[in-house]
Amino acid sequence: MSRFIPAPGRPGAAAHCISTGDDPIFYGGRMAWIILVLAGIAEVIWAVGLKYSEGFTRNLPSLITCVGMAISIWLLAIAMRTLPLGTAYAVWTGIGAVGSFIAGIVLLGEAVSLARIASVSLIVLGLIGLKLSTAA
Repeated sequence: MSRFIPAPGRPGAAAHCISTGDDPIFYGGRMAWIILVLAGIAEVIWAVGLKYSEGFTRNLPSLITCVGMAISIWLLAIAMRTLPLGTAYAVWTGIGAVGSFIAGIVLLGEAVSLARIASVSLIVLGLIGLKLSTAA
C-alpha cells in the first residue's frame, strides 16, 4: 500500500508518496513475480533479436532488440520494488538464460545434448529454490 509522508511543517499535507511494498497492484507480491517473469521473457526476446540483428546491421531485429531491452529493464525495475535485489536479478537472468537456451534449439537448430539439458535443469532448480525461499 502506498502511504503519504507529511510535508515538514505542514501537518496533513502530503510531501510525497512512498511504496511500502504491498501496493494493491502487487497483491502481496504475486504480481511482482508475474512482472518478473514477463521481464525475463522480454530478455529472451532481446537476446534472440540480438542474434538476428547480426551486430546491429539489420534494422528490424536491431529495433526489436532495443525495445525488448527497454521493456525488460523497465519490468525488472517494477518487480524490484517488491522483490529482493538478489532474488529478482538472479531469476531475471535465469529466465533469460533458460529461455535463450530453448530459443537457440528451436529457432537456430543449436545442439541438444544430455550435458546441456542437465546444466539448464540446474538453473531451473535454482530458480525454483529462489522462488520458494523468498517471502514476497
